[in-house]
Amino acid sequence: MADTLAPRAVIGVMTPAMNTVVQPELELLRPAGVTNQMQRFRLGGDAVSDDLPDEAEKLMDCAPLAIAVGLTTDAGPGGPDKLVKRCAEVSRQVGVPVLGASQANYEGLRALGAKRLGIVTPFNAEVDAVVKANTESAGFEVVSIKGTEAPSLPAICETPLDDIRAVFAAVAASECDVILQVGTALPVVAMIAELEAEHRKPIVACNAAVYWQTLRAVGITDPIRGFGRLLEAH
Repeated sequence: MADTLAPRAVIGVMTPAMNTVVQPELELLRPAGVTNQMQRFRLGGDAVSDDLPDEAEKLMDCAPLAIAVGLTTDAGPGGPDKLVKRCAEVSRQVGVPVLGASQANYEGLRALGAKRLGIVTPFNAEVDAVVKANTESAGFEVVSIKGTEAPSLPAICETPLDDIRAVFAAVAASECDVILQVGTALPVVAMIAELEAEHRKPIVACNAAVYWQTLRAVGITDPIRGFGRLLEAH
């Protein structure tokens, strides 16, 4: 029998333990007949997170069809590839698709036909240089990148919305064709439609991208309206 509250799908969602943004943002995007079920993990170790496999096993008790990992690893050398590898390992272990936000970003950009990117981050200029290098290694041209310069990982969740708007405005002023946002603790999803309308450029926000890719992986193709072009048209 189908889950009473989730006759279409239970989606597992995993997020770093200190991240208070992923859970409410993905709830905003949830289609009818789908529920999101959460599990937290701690960052660290050579493979992104030492406890990710064990926490994913616990999450499987509620029988999700797929797991969205609300994490981008663009800020470390080789970070996106490291997350892809880790997600693949956990997927083989638990037997369902496990999808990370960094790779979802790239898939979203490709769906939109992106070539020249502006990037918004929660980081400083030094870390932004690493994000830029990783993004260009994935095949995109980065014409502008700017961060909100949060002083710590937990502080990213506390970034004022006007500060986020200001960084988007600075990046959008460049000759980019799409704006990418990395850092799943930066609260952007509720502003995507507003920012796209203001700057007339599509936005790939990491939390929206990973949920979009996860829904599509389990065959749910509903347009999700009010959160930007990616979720509405692809």
